[in-house]
Amino acid sequence: MAALVVRLSCLGKRWVLACIDGGSRHGRGAAIGLTSRRKRGQSSVAQQPLIAVQKSRKGEREWAAVVGLEIHAQISSNSKLFSGSQVHFAAPPNSLVSFFDASLPGTLPVLNRRCVEAAVMTGLALNCRINKKSLFDRKHYFYADLPAGYQITQQRLPIAVNGCLAYSVSVGKKPSQVSTRTVRIKQIQLEQDSGKSLHDEPRSQTLIDLNRAGVGLLEVVLEPDMSCGEEAASAVRELQLILQALGTSQANMAEGQLRVDANISVHHPGEPLGVRTEVKNLNSARFLAKAIDFEIKRQIHELENGRKILNETRSFDDKLGCTMPMRDKEGKQDYRFMPEPNLPPLLLYDTASLPPGADPQQVINIDWIRERLPELPGKTREKLIQQYGMLPEHSFTLLNEVGLLEFFQNVIKETRAEPKKVTSWVLNIFLGFLKQQNLAVNESPVTPSALAELLNLLDRKAISSSAARQVFEELWRSKGKTPSQIVSEKKLELMQDQEALERVCHTVMEGHPQVVMDMKRGNPRAINKLIGLVRKATLSRADPTVIKEILERKLSS
Repeated sequence: MAALVVRLSCLGKRWVLACIDGGSRHGRGAAIGLTSRRKRGQSSVAQQPLIAVQKSRKGEREWAAVVGLEIHAQISSNSKLFSGSQVHFAAPPNSLVSFFDASLPGTLPVLNRRCVEAAVMTGLALNCRINKKSLFDRKHYFYADLPAGYQITQQRLPIAVNGCLAYSVSVGKKPSQVSTRTVRIKQIQLEQDSGKSLHDEPRSQTLIDLNRAGVGLLEVVLEPDMSCGEEAASAVRELQLILQALGTSQANMAEGQLRVDANISVHHPGEPLGVRTEVKNLNSARFLAKAIDFEIKRQIHELENGRKILNETRSFDDKLGCTMPMRDKEGKQDYRFMPEPNLPPLLLYDTASLPPGADPQQVINIDWIRERLPELPGKTREKLIQQYGMLPEHSFTLLNEVGLLEFFQNVIKETRAEPKKVTSWVLNIFLGFLKQQNLAVNESPVTPSALAELLNLLDRKAISSSAARQVFEELWRSKGKTPSQIVSEKKLELMQDQEALERVCHTVMEGHPQVVMDMKRGNPRAINKLIGLVRKATLSRADPTVIKEILERKLSS
């Protein structure tokens, strides 16, 4: 079978996507790289994922990059995973800590139902198989912000397995050139977060805040099916949208509610996978892409210069734009996993297996959760394209900006303007102003109702396009004013007196005979000049289309 070859831009160089004979993104074969139990060097060619190959200079061998992700999403819940402590961002240090969170002797965990439901909902949305029986384990490691000396997680039998995430990535210079890819999901597991260490370097002190200790996390483990930073960032953005649509996580990366660990290795195509490194705690999709692409370049440079890649954990310095070594990579044996003795197996049910007379408050019904899944981003984009004739890239932008889709839909409800015109104004002008001021949609001084009224004025030709832009700028500066008030105050309404406009056109033509002669000779620039002169004479209150009709009629008469 011939290899499938596709081109895309990555790392500022040309990359080729090569599908190794028998390989597939959608397969359920044995895991490789990030999740494989097989020894390095024993992975078969047929099991290798779709990979990116860096084109080398003539005479040099090509390199392939393999990327897998471990994503930690903070569950949207009022309380922590195993205690009743509240969850609030930026609360005073150590103000939300129960006896269990501080690991005081004799305290026991009590599982949070909301966190379990969130895990099931996320697993269903990501096409996972939900395990009706899952287990909790202790993962041991020593650090000051982990009071118990271990983390409760799900290592042996997680709550959800074998899913997939579809995402779109740009494959050309134009925004419309996108390709849909799929990354396999190995598992989703419930686990508790650690506290936070605050390093005070001037005082040579480390302060510990346990507010975050015990907060419920969803760890989503993606198989190593990606090949560069752009793919990884696109997959994370799509997962972020899904979590937000479900309400299972706010997934705000700036607040640490979504953190990513990237596993990266490089090798020559057709040869065993290389030694991988892990870049920890990336809290931005942009930094994730930069860290992965830098690490790919670094590993290739090291190997081409005869050095070895160490199996290590690294961090990303966003100011320097490079990864830095942290420590040697721990293995499973280092964590000394053992069953959590204080938590029984987590049992879930579906409609068929639900015990007769079971108390709905005491059991979780998978089918009940499945029936109540909200519309997911992929489906929303499809509806936008079908309903409004929107370009795919426009549907992505509407969903990627928090609150922008709701703003757009509210404008649509209140205006008679065509959807394409509304889309253009929201994405080009409204969003442009937001980005200039570094504002979120909910911080905009222009409301959906105000923009809808402005578009209605434009639709019924009460104002020109340039006047509409002026009105929008004034709306942005002056809260409380309506578009109609601004039009009236600034006298921006279009001239409705046809006879008066014809007189202005006649005067302009008489005053510029040479331009009129050029127009008669077929010079296309001449009529545009006359239109500009008429608009200037009317203080931009005349519709250019109407002016053109009058000028052409006068010229032919």
